[in-house]
Amino acid sequence: MSTLANAFQTNITNLIPYIVAGYPTREVTIEFIHLLASEGVAAIELGVPFSDPVADGPIIQLAAEKALEKGVSLADVFSIAQSVRDQGNDVPLVLFSYYNPLLSYGLKQVAEEAAKSGFTGFIVPDLPYEESDALRIELEKVGISLVPLVAPTSEERVAKITSTAKGFVYCVSSLGTTGVRSEFASNLDSFLQQVRATSTVPIAVGFGVSTSTQVQDLQKKADGVIVGSALVKRIMDLEQELSNEDKKQEALNSIRGFVKELLS
Repeated sequence: MSTLANAFQTNITNLIPYIVAGYPTREVTIEFIHLLASEGVAAIELGVPFSDPVADGPIIQLAAEKALEKGVSLADVFSIAQSVRDQGNDVPLVLFSYYNPLLSYGLKQVAEEAAKSGFTGFIVPDLPYEESDALRIELEKVGISLVPLVAPTSEERVAKITSTAKGFVYCVSSLGTTGVRSEFASNLDSFLQQVRATSTVPIAVGFGVSTSTQVQDLQKKADGVIVGSALVKRIMDLEQELSNEDKKQEALNSIRGFVKELLS
């Protein structure tokens, strides 16, 4: 079992938070990672800012735009991860990126840099399973898991997609983009059961998870629960405070409180 798959057994919670790398700043991103790790999360998704994030809703899109305005690049994301590792934090890190930045960087170089900076997994939402071999091969050479995404509409392809899964399988709760939701796909329960039946690695569910009630419910059905937009929205609400040294700690405490609330 991979290091990433092991994370679901060895960490205090099965929560997987998503944050946008470099938002609001590189330094604050590092503080977020340490904060989240101290709460015992299973892993952290570190999103690479991209100009056309087709799978993301307006909250994450705006955060990515702000990071891009500050010049945050894929190389900076590797640097953030390296800083976290240099500071002694071994929380599993999953790089969430669209395919174009990886292709432009060079798949072999991406894999090598990611391994060197301490990433244990990749999620690439716009890379179809049928076109993923080139990246998967490079990542496997350096011991990094390529986490596949499956959606409620993937029923006929689930077994095929999960057959090569490493780390965990990302189960998309609903069709459409990421964002806060009050309801998920009507067939979510049966879909998760199907994925679990075909997967040899843990399964995690995300897209729209935003409340403690949702987290608690989904924890009974999946090995991991992913929260992105709701956390990024909380960070966005505190953006000014996070840029003020006199108010930063209070803002970080508020974010910690939100994470604790999700787990309560």
